[in-house]
Amino acid sequence: MAPRISTLILSLVFLLSIFVAVSSETDEYDDPTVKTMEAFSGYQIHEPSVQGSFSPLSVDTETLQEQIDELSTFSDAPAPSVTRVLYSEKDVQARRYIKNIMGLSGLSVREDAVGNIFGRWVGSEPELAPVSTGSHIDAIPYSGKYDGVVGVLGAIEAINVLKRSGFKPKRSVEVIMFTSEEPTRFGISCLGSRLIAGSEELAEALKKTVDGHNVSFSDAAKLAGYPNEDLSSVFLKKGSYSAFVELHIEQGPILEEEGISIGVVTAIAAPASIKVEFEGNGGHAGAVLMPKRNDAGLAAAELALAVEKHVLESGSIDTVGTVGILELHPGAINSIPSKSHLEIDTRDIDEKRRNLVIEKTHQSAISISKARDVKLSEFKIVNQDPPALSEDSIVKATELACQELNLSYKKMISRAYHDSLFMARISPMSMIFIPCYKGYSHKPEEYAAPQDMANGVSVLALTLAKLSLS
Repeated sequence: MAPRISTLILSLVFLLSIFVAVSSETDEYDDPTVKTMEAFSGYQIHEPSVQGSFSPLSVDTETLQEQIDELSTFSDAPAPSVTRVLYSEKDVQARRYIKNIMGLSGLSVREDAVGNIFGRWVGSEPELAPVSTGSHIDAIPYSGKYDGVVGVLGAIEAINVLKRSGFKPKRSVEVIMFTSEEPTRFGISCLGSRLIAGSEELAEALKKTVDGHNVSFSDAAKLAGYPNEDLSSVFLKKGSYSAFVELHIEQGPILEEEGISIGVVTAIAAPASIKVEFEGNGGHAGAVLMPKRNDAGLAAAELALAVEKHVLESGSIDTVGTVGILELHPGAINSIPSKSHLEIDTRDIDEKRRNLVIEKTHQSAISISKARDVKLSEFKIVNQDPPALSEDSIVKATELACQELNLSYKKMISRAYHDSLFMARISPMSMIFIPCYKGYSHKPEEYAAPQDMANGVSVLALTLAKLSLS
């Protein structure tokens, strides 16, 4: 019996540590949270004669919203749009703002060679691998103010919530603001988290990488205050963190449409990006007869339809493919396209299934080029990242947090990819989604309601607390 009693006592202590006793005229027996705690532990958590009740974790939603609004002013686009590109003046100002918020929350702040920012709440056993959370604050041109930002400012607020409750972590808890999750400036997504995960290939490639204005990555970093060119110093070893949990807006409509408070992410679909080019013969749109044409534009159009066909053939709703860029040369209405350029994005949580789509697309490109007598001058796989599965123990901790907070939740996959995809290479990982208005993201209309943010922060706080005691 002793081990069972010990386990119950530890559970009771943990549950007590994340609730704040407050003065109230409400009968504590009416509080469903108290009932849940008592049912779980098998003991009363208070003396019946004591007046008062236990309230759930208290999120300062007003301050969180004010911080999100203020951060959105560091933008190269007028409100309500947000444009915040890597190492720009506005990006540097926003970084300074985040470091200040971390400092005001009592976190120990450091930066690495590419500007990943770390704010640590030191636990009672700091030698243990910390629990981590975080996201990004860079924003593609003319986007919204919640993507990524909720996962940074919301993570800092989650720590504030736990501090206000009197909770003391065993493992340290660290908030990470990742550098350049968006590929806006240098065409590389999740730049900071890829390097943290130890991408030697990326570290080498960045030595030669330039932006659209021919400014090198190295020069841009130096101007932003990051002169250290030893990018291997950014790498972290596997096991550097005991867990990583990212809070994020869903960027899709499912939670809002189904009236569900929280999405518990079980897997992240990873993209493969492909560049394709066809070369044919141009000519006058009226003078060259149809049987004599070698139209590179039609080859591109046929391949775009082939991508759709191969994706649907997979038989899985989790397989998706998109031809996001299709460019024709010379691009005149009365000229037959002599060249075409496509960029294709295909994603899945099953790597083999996604890679089969890529192979079928390649074979279609070859067949189309022969049938239309055009040259397939390029078929290049730009990146082919593996999907990531969430760690069961983190998923279960998040589910339990939702249950204790009486919040509805749904297990789901992330079809967008995030820094969590690369953190999974060095740490157990999962994500927490909250609803966003109509699923809008990457546009000014992007919006998350204060209550939804509060729910997400509460679940994150409780999940981090559980993981920090493991």
